[in-house]
Amino acid sequence: MITSPLGIYVHIPYCVRKCNYCDFCSRGIGCSPVKDEYIDRLISEIRAYGKYGKMSVSTVYFGGGTPSLLSPKQLEKVASALDLTFDFEKNVEFTLEANPGTLDADKLSAFRSLGVNRLSLGVQSVNSNELSSLGRIHTYDDFLDSYLTARKCGYDNVSVDLMYGIPEMTPFSLRHTLDTVLGLSPEHVSLYGLIIEEGTPFFNMQDRLSLPSVDDECDMYYDSASLLASHGYSHYEISNYARPGFESRHNLKYWRAENYIGFGASAASYFDGKRYVNTKNIDEYISSAGLNYEGEELLNDGERAYEYVMLRLRLREGFSLREYRERFGMDFLTERRELVKRLVASGLAELSDDRFSLTERGFYVSNSILTEILWYYHLT
Repeated sequence: MITSPLGIYVHIPYCVRKCNYCDFCSRGIGCSPVKDEYIDRLISEIRAYGKYGKMSVSTVYFGGGTPSLLSPKQLEKVASALDLTFDFEKNVEFTLEANPGTLDADKLSAFRSLGVNRLSLGVQSVNSNELSSLGRIHTYDDFLDSYLTARKCGYDNVSVDLMYGIPEMTPFSLRHTLDTVLGLSPEHVSLYGLIIEEGTPFFNMQDRLSLPSVDDECDMYYDSASLLASHGYSHYEISNYARPGFESRHNLKYWRAENYIGFGASAASYFDGKRYVNTKNIDEYISSAGLNYEGEELLNDGERAYEYVMLRLRLREGFSLREYRERFGMDFLTERRELVKRLVASGLAELSDDRFSLTERGFYVSNSILTEILWYYHLT
């Protein structure tokens, strides 16, 4: 029985052009409109959840792909289906990801009137050579126009997505990007390090990419964290910074292992104690009906406990040892006391009263820390 408010994710797997680094479920469609049959399939999937009754929802997130390619009419159809199927809380956070170059005043105004109150702009860089190497479709001027137009249309919660460690980038050029973006005072900044994934154009050309050195990339991470902190942004999650009160409420649901439902090709759900995932094949998704998951997984106690730790340590707040004990019936420190002592002594973690968390330095090497913690769950 689900008692706490859900998060809703809707995946729009269409872009003008797929970026060189992207391994998400998406398809380039140029200037073509988003397929209406995909929208119809989304609505079918949403309505299928009506059998559970009108469950409460506190966050909605349209991701992609490029959700800003939707027409206002298409967004209205999906939002209406969600509204009829679920019970939206009064202060629901409604985020829509958008790319500069796909927005104008009419579209932004229409989206705002449909309830979108948080905009996530995919910028990545303000430097033209870096944008070109990433395969982005926009320029800095496109971003600036989109940002200023969004403000005029009443968006008072705007997040800007940036990347570091990308081809052509130097610590100086990243500082220029950050100075430029911070001069606009967005409420939230996401800063992701480049990961070259198999199956992307970057993977096939990685030997020819002009990437920053390991030392430069490390400097980029720490210099960025320091600069953002000096401008009043809290480093609340490994890749995310926010002004007080503007943390992404939707993404916090993922990191706090709360219930959420995903709609669309490749969308994942954690609902009623189980994990589900839809097919990544867009055509296959469109041709299916109702609830048709590709995979379903019921986690055992060890898997649930490790996943809880893995997700919560992405947050600066970490997790409560008491809550861990109550949730999983075991003490976190019993087998891990020496590991925790070593992490604290190395300045990578903090153990304060009832709370265990990673430090700024711990964030940067979190993958290796989580690998060590995983060993104690005997899941490898």
